[in-house]
Amino acid sequence: MTLSSRPYVRMNGAGNAFIVVQAFDQPFRPTEDQVRALADPASGTGGFDQLIGVEPSESADAFMRVWNADGSMVETCGNALRCVGWLLLEATDKEEVAIDTLGGPTTARRAGDHQVTVDMGEPRLDWSQVPLAEEMDTRGIELQVGPIDAPVLHTPGAVSMGNPHVVFFTDRQDDAFVRGSGSLVEHHPLFPEGVNVGFADVLDRDHIRLRVWERGAGLTLACGTGACAALVASARRGLTDRKARVTVDGGELVIDWDEATNHVFMTGPVEIERTGLSPDL
Repeated sequence: MTLSSRPYVRMNGAGNAFIVVQAFDQPFRPTEDQVRALADPASGTGGFDQLIGVEPSESADAFMRVWNADGSMVETCGNALRCVGWLLLEATDKEEVAIDTLGGPTTARRAGDHQVTVDMGEPRLDWSQVPLAEEMDTRGIELQVGPIDAPVLHTPGAVSMGNPHVVFFTDRQDDAFVRGSGSLVEHHPLFPEGVNVGFADVLDRDHIRLRVWERGAGLTLACGTGACAALVASARRGLTDRKARVTVDGGELVIDWDEATNHVFMTGPVEIERTGLSPDL
């Protein structure tokens, strides 16, 4: 896996930080310990929220593999799809590229200057698809944080966007609250695969303020699949329309749950911070 000096690209999507490694020619399969070491801000890479390997694919332009900062391999990452999509679009000069992931296939297309739209596919809404440990109505599942008679959070929506999410509706979004509640819910036994935890404040029919505690990564500046899940959960509850701006710490995403196709489309920014070589990759 390790080369004497392996090239990488450091990118972010609305602040969500990635190290992207091209693995077309040389396999890239770091161990959990290696991923955790690389994710340390003191490492040569400067740290990251997710580590991304871009591999060959028989059915798409590339296969995107995702590791969280804690070393765990996860199904997909929406903001990373935009970043990888941008690299593939630039490399191929196409207007649309296909990317496969463990969470399923998707496409990415140009949407303006350093803006990319990703087709995130259909949201998975059945309890078994999230997945949950028991059957529940995913519009509002039986889960609460705090005292039984006065919970501080309760009845979140549950959605899979290729990875599991719960979305609480609250205007309480301070760091301590998000970290404390998010870390508590992430490993709740109701979620056999763990869960990403969203804290959504619906400001208007077309505007959501969102913070996300990401499974295996903690509090990040943005979570693309989390923004998609928040819009879907909000629309299912009648709190928003099917298209809305989702403001995250690192910027703004536009999420459109298209009624005709039932697909969720995410549009947002892409930034290349730098390229580098690392002896640890």
